[in-house]
Amino acid sequence: MEYLILFLPLIGAVISGFFGKKIGDRNSQILTSSFVSISAILSLIVLYKVISSDYSNNLVIATWINSGTLHVNWSIKIDALSAVMFVVVNFVSALVHIYSIGYMSHDPHKTRFMAYLSLFTFAMLTLVSSDNFIQLFFGWEGVGLCSYFLIGFWFKKKRVQTRLQ
Repeated sequence: MEYLILFLPLIGAVISGFFGKKIGDRNSQILTSSFVSISAILSLIVLYKVISSDYSNNLVIATWINSGTLHVNWSIKIDALSAVMFVVVNFVSALVHIYSIGYMSHDPHKTRFMAYLSLFTFAMLTLVSSDNFIQLFFGWEGVGLCSYFLIGFWFKKKRVQTRLQ
């Protein structure tokens, strides 16, 4: 379940980003919004487990560095703070995704925008679930990169046409 909380927004971003034109604008919006909403509901379940039974866990996804006594893993740290942050990040992101369906109705690049939003959610979840500084750094940089993508989404250069005489 914790894996789904982290990876559903990433799966939505990949599908919307790479296959958005094939599945269509509306399906891309519904897919990304649904995946983030499911992740938000699963976050509530994890928060309930943490509150009711003092649940904590550290789920290792992959090993990044394993040299001598230095062991750095990419993992999902579940404790009281990360469970609360999962709920906050996922519910705010789900509301933004749902609002964006109507707000972006006129835009021709809806699928790319929804992919950026879902990727931003994944980066935030990576940041709040980190158990080491390297993973925290990558989550932070992912948030920065996605912020750059979202801020620059509507930027278009005006074409300058020059005539050679």
